[in-house]
Amino acid sequence: MSDTPNSADSLQRFSFDNTNIRGELAHVNASYREVLKRHQYPTRIAKAVGELMAATALLSANLKFTGRLTLQIRLPGNISLLQAETSDKGQLRAIARYEEGTEESELSFDDGQMIITVEPEVGQRYQGITLIKGGNVAGALEDYFEQSEQLGSRFWLACDGQNAAGFMLQQMPSEQSDDPDAWDRLTHLASTIKEEELINLNNDVLLHRLYHEEEVRTYPASELSFFCTCSKDRIGNALHQLGKDELMQIIEEQGKISINCDFCKQAYSFDKEQVNELFPEQNLQ
Repeated sequence: MSDTPNSADSLQRFSFDNTNIRGELAHVNASYREVLKRHQYPTRIAKAVGELMAATALLSANLKFTGRLTLQIRLPGNISLLQAETSDKGQLRAIARYEEGTEESELSFDDGQMIITVEPEVGQRYQGITLIKGGNVAGALEDYFEQSEQLGSRFWLACDGQNAAGFMLQQMPSEQSDDPDAWDRLTHLASTIKEEELINLNNDVLLHRLYHEEEVRTYPASELSFFCTCSKDRIGNALHQLGKDELMQIIEEQGKISINCDFCKQAYSFDKEQVNELFPEQNLQ
C-alpha cells in the first residue's frame, strides 16, 4: 500500500463485500488548474468551481455510453452560473459567470437550481433538476438522488484552490445486503473525513484510515483530464444560425468576426472568405 499522494487526475471505484454499497473517489488536480489558468476567478468562486468539477467527475462513473454529462448551477444573485462538463472519457471543463468587480465579501451563493444533463451521442437526452441551497453542491446531489433516483447517496467535496477531490457513497437498488447496518456505519465513518485528507491522501491510505475494519474492494482507476470541445467547425455551425447577411454586415463593420471560447479562451476568427465557406448552398446559386 502506497502513501504517495494522488498527483494524477483520476476516478476510482470501490465497494464493500457483502453489502449493496459502492463508492467513488475523484481527484481533479491538473485539469482544475488548467481551468484556473484561463480565468481569474475570485477565491470563493474558484473553490466552488473545483468542487463542482470533482462532483461532475464522480457522476461520470454512471456514464455507460459515449456521451457527455453536464452539472449546472443557476443562481439569481451576483454569482449567476457555475457549470462543469465531462465526457465518458473523463475529459473535463468548467466555467463560472458572476458580476465582475464585485467585492469578494459580497459574492453570494443564493438559493437556485442544479441541473444535471446527460447527452448520449446516440439516444435520448435526459435532464434532472433539483433545488440547491447556498451553493451546497453535495447536499443538492444527495437530494437529487434521493428524490429522482430513489438511491441513498452521500457526497463529500473539497477544494484548496489548487486541487479538488470528491468522495461518494451510494446504495445500489437491485442488490441485497447481508449487512443491514452497513449504510449507517459506512456513511458515519466517511463523515469523519477532513478536507485536507480527502485532497492529499492516497486513495488506499484514505480508505484504510476510514474502513480498516471493513472488507473494501478497489478497482482500477481511470484517468481524468482537461479538454475543451470547442473547434472552428463548431463555432462556424453556431455562426451559420445567424445567417450570411448578418455575418457579412459584421465583417463590413469590424473587418472580421472574432470569437473566444468561454471555457478555454481559445480565439477564433472568420474573414469574408471563411464566412462564404459556411454557406455553400448559397454560393452555388
